[in-house]
Amino acid sequence: SELITTLKNNGLPILATAVGTLAVASHAGAFVSFLQSLMEMKQNTPDPSDFWSALNFWIFFAVGHPILQPILWISDVLHGTPGPMVAGLVPVLFLAGNAAFIAAFSMSQQIRTAVNIAAVAAFFSYVGAGLDGTAGLGDFNLALDDPYKGQIVKGCPAYDEVRQPSMENFDLEKYQGLWYEQKFHDWTQFKEVYDTTLGIKLTDGGLGWVDDFAVKGPAPDSAKLSWDKSPVANGAHYFLFGRVDPNDPPGILREKGFGVEFPNYIVDVQKDPKTGEYTESIQFQCLERGGVRVFEGINFMSRNPTMTDDEVAAMHSRAEQAGMYAYGASPEQMHTVGRRPLDAGDVDNNWQAMWRAIGLDKVLELLTESIEDGGR
Repeated sequence: SELITTLKNNGLPILATAVGTLAVASHAGAFVSFLQSLMEMKQNTPDPSDFWSALNFWIFFAVGHPILQPILWISDVLHGTPGPMVAGLVPVLFLAGNAAFIAAFSMSQQIRTAVNIAAVAAFFSYVGAGLDGTAGLGDFNLALDDPYKGQIVKGCPAYDEVRQPSMENFDLEKYQGLWYEQKFHDWTQFKEVYDTTLGIKLTDGGLGWVDDFAVKGPAPDSAKLSWDKSPVANGAHYFLFGRVDPNDPPGILREKGFGVEFPNYIVDVQKDPKTGEYTESIQFQCLERGGVRVFEGINFMSRNPTMTDDEVAAMHSRAEQAGMYAYGASPEQMHTVGRRPLDAGDVDNNWQAMWRAIGLDKVLELLTESIEDGGR
C-alpha cells in the first residue's frame, strides 16, 4: 500500500522526527515562559536596539553551549578508538569509521534527512534543558527572570540591596591582580573548562579596567580521553573590558562585551588580618531590559588556587546574607571550577607537539596580544 511504501522510504526521518518532537516537547513549558518574558521585555524596552543587543547576547551563548557538546563527544570517540595510529595522532579505525559514515550519508537521502532532523531536535532540546534548568544551573541556566524556590524573581537588584558591610572603605587599587575563580553561576562561562583565573588591572588613570580571563580546556572530567589533546590544554586568554564610572559608589565596575554593558558588583571582600590585602571576593553581574532579567553572573574568587570546604561554605553564607541565593548563589546553583595540581606542569604529548609544529601557540599569543591592545 501507499502507506507502507511511504514508511519504507521515510522510516528513519519519521522516527527521528517523532523522537525529536518528544524531546523538544518535554521542555514546552520552559519555551512558553521564555517567549512570554521575551514579549514583556520587548514591550517595555523603548529603544529596539537595546532589546536586540540583549537578545543577541543571550542567543550567542545559548547557541555556543550545545554546539560544544558534539565536539567534545567526537573528540573522546577519536581518542578512545583502539588500534594502530596514523602519525601517532589518529587511529586508523576512527578514519575508517568516518569514511563509512560519510559514504552512507552521501548515498542515502533517508540517512541525510534523519541526521539533520536529529541534530536540529537535539539542539533545541538542549536549549530547552537550559531554559528549564535541567542542563546544569551553574553554567546553562538560560531562563529569563528564572524562579527560586518556586517564586519568580524579577529584574536585577540595586547595588545597595546586595552590598555587604565588608565593602566599607573599599580600595579598587588593592583589588587589582590575579584571582582564582572557585565557583560560578554564569552562562557566559562553560563547565567544560578549568583552572580559570581573572587578572584585573586598572587603566586610563583608574577610569578603565581590563580583565585577563584565562582558562584551560576541556576539563579532564568533561573529556576524559581527549582533554590533554586540546589546542588550549595549556591555556588561552580572552579579555573583558570596562570602565569605572566616577558617579558609581566604590565597588561597581561597568563591564562591556558582546554588544551590551552591565554593572559588575563587587558584593563582598575578605581581608588578610595582618596585611589588609583582599583575599576573597564575591562578584555579581546582572543585565536587565524592560524589567526582565536577561543574565546574572556570580563569581566566588580567592587569591589562593584552592579553598577549604569551610571557606567555601562561609562564602555561600555571605552570599545568602546578601540576598544572592535568589539569583543563583546557592550551592546547587553554582559550578565548582576544576583545578589540576599546581605542580602538574604543562601538558605535552604528540598532539601538543603537532599544535606547536603548525604554530598554533604563536597564533594564540598574537591573538591574545591584539585583543588586549585593541581594548586599551
